[in-house]
Amino acid sequence: MVDAQKISSLVTGGAASAGPPLGPALGPLGVNIMEIIKAINDKTKDFEGMKVPVTVSVFPDTKKWEIEIGIPSAAALLLKEAGVQKGTGTAGTAWVGDITIDSVVKVAKTKLEKSYATSLKSVAKTIIGTCSSLGIKVEGKTPKEITAEINAGKWDAKLN
Repeated sequence: MVDAQKISSLVTGGAASAGPPLGPALGPLGVNIMEIIKAINDKTKDFEGMKVPVTVSVFPDTKKWEIEIGIPSAAALLLKEAGVQKGTGTAGTAWVGDITIDSVVKVAKTKLEKSYATSLKSVAKTIIGTCSSLGIKVEGKTPKEITAEINAGKWDAKLN
């Protein structure tokens, strides 16, 4: 059996197309490109508008294929939660958005399985660190203030 040929790419969630980078890479492998693109779009529709890492494995001898969908970056997930297109250019002084602690928990849960962290609380603190560099407040507070509250146990009910 021949090893699978892997094609990795960043696609826009729910909007992959048969054009570059996927189409030209899949074409020579003799698979149904539109079938693969449709499957990728179905699997990435929840990440609409975000860049999503995708790996397509094609088995040349059988023409069978598998798709692995990665998770968008924490920054992309946070920008979506905050409803803003991009972060601030001046982190720590200008704020572009505000999200709830529930949004932080949602992003932290999405990232937890791919993280080396052992608890939701530690992932949440990392996510809040990302908020800081993007210029996003949490519950109307700066990331520094909300991290102090997490350390003090104020948000334990949501983070356990």
